[in-house]
Amino acid sequence: MAGIYQAVCRRASSLFCRSHSTYVRKMRYLNELKEDDSLCRQAQTSGTFYLFHNLSPFLQKVGKKYLVPQLRAAEMNRILEKFKATEQWIEKSVLIGCSDEHVPHFALDLGGLEKSGIESELKGSFTDLQKALFVVDGKDSPLLASAQSLLRWHDSHQYCSKTGQPTQKNVAGSKRVCRASGITYYPQMSPVVITLVSDGSRCLLARQPSFPQGMYTALSGFCDVGENVEEAVRREVAEEVGLEVESLRYSASQHWPFPSSCLMIACHASVGAQQAEISMDSLELEEARWFGLEEIVEGLKRELRSSKQDDGSFLPWFPPKQAIAHQLICEWVKQQTS
Repeated sequence: MAGIYQAVCRRASSLFCRSHSTYVRKMRYLNELKEDDSLCRQAQTSGTFYLFHNLSPFLQKVGKKYLVPQLRAAEMNRILEKFKATEQWIEKSVLIGCSDEHVPHFALDLGGLEKSGIESELKGSFTDLQKALFVVDGKDSPLLASAQSLLRWHDSHQYCSKTGQPTQKNVAGSKRVCRASGITYYPQMSPVVITLVSDGSRCLLARQPSFPQGMYTALSGFCDVGENVEEAVRREVAEEVGLEVESLRYSASQHWPFPSSCLMIACHASVGAQQAEISMDSLELEEARWFGLEEIVEGLKRELRSSKQDDGSFLPWFPPKQAIAHQLICEWVKQQTS
């Protein structure tokens, strides 16, 4: 009996700890902030702010590192006052997360204020997001990406698509409401499949004309309405390189803010070695080709600065580690060498 009682107690204790874990408490707190405008407005007075200017995040360079500063509410109000902006600017901020200690994080775009003045005052610079994601610490990249996506969504959804009337955001920025129609709008992401195709001993990478010189990556494309992931992968591979996928497996996913808010769904796909002749869609791609293991390993060591040769051509290089395409390529290398 004592043993059964102890087992029940251990089980109850485990359930209690899990239901009150740091993660659960944090998620419930964030949900409260999204649903309760007065609570969120109060949180703005004790939270921290990530700054943007026309959707470009603010960074500070310290030595060789790029940091993403978080301004306390008091410092944020000082900056707004200095640049003749009212405290109502804080209402434009959006909730993007919180610390384990329940310090809320907000993002605020100061696009209407003088850019150079703010940079001088805070000793940093507003940087293009695509560049910023590859120089900041890995833990900051997802936060900047989601913050910019949310700010961009609010900027482009200020009117109701049914009535044409202005929509109003809640304090947290988790939704917009049209008072005329009663319609509530929520931020949305577009699903995109990104696929590393292999014929067993080689993997297929491609490039578009807009890519940096020499950069190759995995195939990708938006999911069509009504498609599941498997159908989207097979269609994209068929359209872009004329190959028929025999099997595929899911790898991981990543939020990606380009061209807007996308959910990248990463997969590995296999094609038959006897039917691996590429028939490229030149409207979509500039080049697509097979890479062997040795060439992939060498390419992973390069970046744009080190890929240019004396004759002006570029050796192949691949997306940096912050991009999910890099993960797919590394997984393929690991599979080939295991």
